[in-house]
Amino acid sequence: MNILRYKHIPRRTFLRGCGAALSLPFLDLMQGRGAKISAPKRVAFFYTPNGVAQKAWHPKSVGDNFALSPTLKPLEPVRKNISLFTNLDRIKVPGTDGHAQAGACYLSTAAPDDLSPAGYPLKRTIDQVIADTVGKLTPFRSLELSCNSFTDNRESVYFDNISWYGHGHVARSIKDPQKVFRRLFNIKDHQDNASVLDLVRADAKDLQGSLGRMDLHKLEEYLDSVRTVEQQIERITRRQIDVNDLGIEEPEKLWTTMRRDEYIQVMGDLMVLALQTDLTRVSSMMVAPERWDTPLMFEDVFEKPILHHGWTHSQKDQKVLRELEKLDYFHMTQFSRICQKMNAIKEGESTLLDNMLFTYGSGLSSGMLHECTNLPTVIAGSAGGQIITNRHYQHAKGTPIANLWVSIAKAMGCPIDQIGDSTGVLKGFTV
Repeated sequence: MNILRYKHIPRRTFLRGCGAALSLPFLDLMQGRGAKISAPKRVAFFYTPNGVAQKAWHPKSVGDNFALSPTLKPLEPVRKNISLFTNLDRIKVPGTDGHAQAGACYLSTAAPDDLSPAGYPLKRTIDQVIADTVGKLTPFRSLELSCNSFTDNRESVYFDNISWYGHGHVARSIKDPQKVFRRLFNIKDHQDNASVLDLVRADAKDLQGSLGRMDLHKLEEYLDSVRTVEQQIERITRRQIDVNDLGIEEPEKLWTTMRRDEYIQVMGDLMVLALQTDLTRVSSMMVAPERWDTPLMFEDVFEKPILHHGWTHSQKDQKVLRELEKLDYFHMTQFSRICQKMNAIKEGESTLLDNMLFTYGSGLSSGMLHECTNLPTVIAGSAGGQIITNRHYQHAKGTPIANLWVSIAKAMGCPIDQIGDSTGVLKGFTV
């Protein structure tokens, strides 16, 4: 497994990760020291299922330079770049599946009257709201990833995706690193799509003479969407060079055979590559799906496969609780490693991490009772100074986590004032 480490970026730089190498285009940060640089801001979400073990998560101090709790200890190498938020709540709808809500409603915090009877979202998630603005500037409006190595498909789409265009329209996450690689770096596939669009345009032109006014209007709307796809393909082609000339290879190891930490880090490498090369400025990554009760192996953490969801309902057993704390520590370690990779990538006088808002969170606080108050929430980076870091922000009890989503969106330059049950922006943000 390759880890991204850069101290500077010369003109002929190749990014290496997941067995791949990609030549960067000429960037402002490759210019002389006197050049004025304005690196783009990016946002990403690192989602963990089933909540966390509460006592080991929460630190005892608040404010600046707070003492890290046992679960947060892996953040020490990047502690100056992180912010902790407590007392942020998500709406819970009684009588609906707690885990379906936890994953599917996490980034929308949809109000009860905005949910289907099953408790699923009717609203766009905040990552897609942000992508409406910043996605116009990049080849891909967003990138959704999932480290779900299960092959039994025992749960529905609502347990394995946190990004939604709207009710019934999921931004489906990709599980296979090879498919992620091909989507990002295989130019030929995108060019083939462009040829299909040429045929669509030709057929539409033949139709126009026989359509009424309303149908013409509908056809024009459809062609507008076709033009949007064409523009995306053009941006992809401009941003990438011929990968065949570089001898780039796809990740060879099957995702279903990877160690747990290796799988998460390979997907993290791909996300970092996409963000660093400005292929996208919006991404989400699930480290595992909600609720799934199939045993899962965590090498070097447990001797045999475990049942994460089942354990969360047995936290009164102190032995089980200690094991859950070890699992939370493992997930935080993976998050910290990705943060350190971002922090090693220079962008002028700052780093990729400095220009990120990289959120670690879960749609449940405690999985034992499906609680969704005081959700575990850490943000790494400041989007170029949009928030003061190395601080524990303890908010008033009952503060909607939707206030955080609005604050992040505003920091990303999105013209929104509300999502879900939000009531304003959070203290600490400069927006």
